[in-house]
Amino acid sequence: MGKKRGKTLPPTMETIIEYAYILMGSAIVAVAFNVFLLPNRVASGGVSGLSTILHATLGWQPAYVQWAFNIPLFIAGVVLLGRQFGAKTLVGTIFLPFVVYLTKDIEPATHDPLLGSLFGGIGVGIGLGIVFRGKASTGGTDLAAQIIHKYTGLSLGTCVILIDGLIVLTAAIVFDIERALYALIGLFVTSKTIDFVQVGFGYSKMAMIITNKEEEVREAILHKINRGVTKLSGFGGYTEHERPVLMCVVEQTEFTKLKQLVKSIDPSAFVVVMDAAEVLGEGFKRA
Repeated sequence: MGKKRGKTLPPTMETIIEYAYILMGSAIVAVAFNVFLLPNRVASGGVSGLSTILHATLGWQPAYVQWAFNIPLFIAGVVLLGRQFGAKTLVGTIFLPFVVYLTKDIEPATHDPLLGSLFGGIGVGIGLGIVFRGKASTGGTDLAAQIIHKYTGLSLGTCVILIDGLIVLTAAIVFDIERALYALIGLFVTSKTIDFVQVGFGYSKMAMIITNKEEEVREAILHKINRGVTKLSGFGGYTEHERPVLMCVVEQTEFTKLKQLVKSIDPSAFVVVMDAAEVLGEGFKRA
């Protein structure tokens, strides 16, 4: 048995929360851009990277550049890919440059490009992760990548890397190779931060247990740890005998107790343990 799941929110409240995520996440991305990335000329991919390059070379306002790219890309996405993006992505597409414009006069937090790329990457990653939790995106080159993916057959990941790679390469030409390397650091930190916001520190452990005392182990897990157990059919490759496998997912804090429990019942049990990055369902996180 798992722990009880939380109550499901009404659809209207869920929608309100999702829009709040989009607005809050977009605002965080915009502030991180103005405080860390733009003043240090860190063009870490995306439309924001393009706006950084154009601001440095032509003096164009980043917010106007972002609107000029984001809105046509959104329209092209709707026309070429369908209406799956919806109003939420449109909100992110318009609101992010709006906050960039509102905060354009804010004082930079640092003039060290390394610190700018690190903390800018963290800020952008946090913001985008929150936007993704609202089941939307901020548009931009993500839409361009999906369009290229549809008409070229290249994987979506490859398309994103190609677009961001071209922007970073342009930064290397316009600025210098050092700034391009800082941009790559920012991109890497952003991707890892998005993963953290999406998954968190809440890594669980999945254990596959092969034991001659599966009933005793199963009962102990069910009643002493209060976790569910799935019994899988297995077949010993060496013994050629049927060997049921018990699969159990526990929280990090419960893992030591699980090991000790299995060992106390069957010291010869074979246990394989893996990290489970995200577990959805009863007793864990609500989908």
